[in-house]
Amino acid sequence: MLDFSRYPQKPAHYVPKFLIKHGFKVIPVNPNAEEILKLRAYKSLEELEEEVDVVNVFRPSDQVLEIAKQVLKMKKKPKVFWMQEGIYNQEAAELLKKNGIAVVWNRCMMREHNRLFGTKPLIPMTKLK
Repeated sequence: MLDFSRYPQKPAHYVPKFLIKHGFKVIPVNPNAEEILKLRAYKSLEELEEEVDVVNVFRPSDQVLEIAKQVLKMKKKPKVFWMQEGIYNQEAAELLKKNGIAVVWNRCMMREHNRLFGTKPLIPMTKLK
């Protein structure tokens, strides 16, 4: 998981929290945090030692290419590079696809989970604590 926010009102916080509640293992990556939701936060993707299936990106589109380049430097490359709703970078998508990584863009993992499994579309703010 990339750019896991410390701020509960941001999608980069409540989407990963939703995924955790639904059984996904989430690894926070945030250069400005040591820990988020009692999970160790890594400063960059390159620090990750374990294999991850999906890198989920919450950064602006113009920052995605740099993140894609970090993905290619990872010891164990992910299977999927997922850009959340409103995010797309064609150059990054092409680079990753060329290197065998599936790319998803302009989709929210939480909303897709809701659609596929009938879970609740939003988490009430009172339950985020």
